[in-house]
Amino acid sequence: MSLITTPNLDDRDGVYARLIAAHEGLDAEASAGFNARLVLILANHIGDERVIDEALALAGASGAPA
Repeated sequence: MSLITTPNLDDRDGVYARLIAAHEGLDAEASAGFNARLVLILANHIGDERVIDEALALAGASGAPA
């Protein structure tokens, strides 16, 4: 299985809005904790370490300074 990098959600904007809304009222520490829990829940759901490693590499490359 390979990481899907093309749009794969019917309502991308709605998912983004719900993600942002989930952070409302959280301070930076609580927001970071929420993100960590969400990532771990989704990683467990994926269940394929190769896909998770690919996602980690992609996320790292996307955030690298130019």
